[in-house]
Amino acid sequence: MNRNILRFIETVLIGIAGGALFAYLALPLPWVLGPLAFVMIWQGFTKRNAFWPEPVKNGGFLTLGLYFGLYFTASTFATVVPYLIPYISATLLLILSSIVLATAVTRWINVDKITSVFGSIPGGLSEMAIASEAMKANTSLVVIFQTVRLIAVLFTVPFIIIYAFSDGSSRQGAGMPLHDGAVPWGPEALWLVIPAAAGILFKDRIPAGIVILPLMLTALINITVTSLPSLPVLVLIAAQIAVGIGLGKRISFEDLKLGGKYCLVYFGIAVSLIGISFALGAGLAQMTTLNLATALLSVAPGGLVEMVLTASVVGGDPAVVSALQLTRLLVIIVLVPPALKWYFRRSLQTS
Repeated sequence: MNRNILRFIETVLIGIAGGALFAYLALPLPWVLGPLAFVMIWQGFTKRNAFWPEPVKNGGFLTLGLYFGLYFTASTFATVVPYLIPYISATLLLILSSIVLATAVTRWINVDKITSVFGSIPGGLSEMAIASEAMKANTSLVVIFQTVRLIAVLFTVPFIIIYAFSDGSSRQGAGMPLHDGAVPWGPEALWLVIPAAAGILFKDRIPAGIVILPLMLTALINITVTSLPSLPVLVLIAAQIAVGIGLGKRISFEDLKLGGKYCLVYFGIAVSLIGISFALGAGLAQMTTLNLATALLSVAPGGLVEMVLTASVVGGDPAVVSALQLTRLLVIIVLVPPALKWYFRRSLQTS
């Protein structure tokens, strides 16, 4: 049998084992965090690289994008609009907090300010790495610190939110409720081909396009054309496993060792930002009609997939969380890199 096929089967089995254990223990987002943890640990201790083709991981993201889009209704967009100004304000405060913290720690550690800031911003790892490279930062350290931030968020926010808002039942580990009022599978399912194709064709042209485009087009079709059927539970679990393995494969012990003692510093920054985001989320819930779980998950520093899945478990509004997390992503991608470039160039000129 082909070596890659054997490695692929091995990776699948490790991912399923991790998901099954996390589900048995009723841990949050078991089919994402279980495979992520098992693959990351397995690679670290065995020194073997998991084989996980990009199309498989992208298929998982695409499927979850379709799933999230089914939550949207005609009222969702009208519901979100009044929240945009306070939400963007909270997002900007979170970004400003990350810049202040990242700049402050450079007084005590041997990391330059540009690298530190780009390594701490709660944005996409790839986008921050590319932007930091243009600013002559240490891109390797940016990737490492962003990886540390990702680990902190994934293994902190879902646990806190689910255990704070769950009813204590063992179902809290499932994390994949079906949509209310979903229509049976039939010819309407063929409409899902359109958002799926768009996600595949434009995944490299739009940041997080493999999730965002299927989500938005599924929502649009579901609202304006026809009611779409819910996706089968086994398909959703398989998609989560695919995403979890893909994330775990990207995190290596070697990268974390390269960051050395500074990883603990940036883990501390990430945890601080999570605390600040919870405070901002609580404030957003007080200022608006959003329930507390929805507000906290909307402001939490990513990622989109994990926050929306968590919302679906704890009684938050996944559609609102999707819309607001997408808004945060757009703000960070569109505004933050050029703003930071302007700020650092200005600082260099005046220093």
